[in-house]
Amino acid sequence: MSKHVITYLDAKEFAYIVDAVSVLVEEANFVVRSDGLYLRALDPSRTAMVDLSIPKEAFDEFPEVEELRVGVNFKDLKKILRRVKKGDKISMEVEEGRIRIKLVGKSVRSITLPSIEVVGEELPTPKVVYTAMVKTASDVLASAIKDADAVADEVKFEANEEALVIGATSDKGEVEVRLDKNSELVYEFDVKEPASARYSLEYLVDMVGRTSKISDIVTIELATAKPLLLTFDIPAGGKIAYFLAPRVE
Repeated sequence: MSKHVITYLDAKEFAYIVDAVSVLVEEANFVVRSDGLYLRALDPSRTAMVDLSIPKEAFDEFPEVEELRVGVNFKDLKKILRRVKKGDKISMEVEEGRIRIKLVGKSVRSITLPSIEVVGEELPTPKVVYTAMVKTASDVLASAIKDADAVADEVKFEANEEALVIGATSDKGEVEVRLDKNSELVYEFDVKEPASARYSLEYLVDMVGRTSKISDIVTIELATAKPLLLTFDIPAGGKIAYFLAPRVE
């Protein structure tokens, strides 16, 4: 097998991306194609799915391949990425069942991991017709989810023609965050018909909390009693999307 090199200029940024993916999966395949790097995986309970895409142009070095699958244990990878220093770049050299990770800064640190075989089904994009879409600042959503988590274990998203309301209630208290369509922090607002659904905060706290470190903008899409879709814009044209199944009555 020939050596394939993938280099990303900001290692700390890449560490945040890995952290955002690892909230749902312990191991998965990075799939390298001619136009970019991809990952799509379900969490073990099949309640949530993560969908990562980073265009080829975001990389300093990128292999010319039709398709290359690189199986990664995220627990092991995160241990390495904790050692990233500001200004480092990261290279992944894939060769003969191994991944050599180089952190290049004032010095060059090199660590080799086995490339594991991750067997999984090909996951199609969920076919959901969304009736409401709101684009806002990621930290606004992160703050709303933190507030909801303080009082409950689930959160309700409710959209109408005037606003998106994120709320939670329990015997501990009640939280409501309202994003009006004309708010300066609402960048796009399109509600074709009202929608509402409830979702587990156990998932959302990690999804939103970690991804908001690397993303300034999130697009929220929902439909009544359907999976929630959160799409975070990340640097250099990349995206991290999460699908989360609703809680049923």
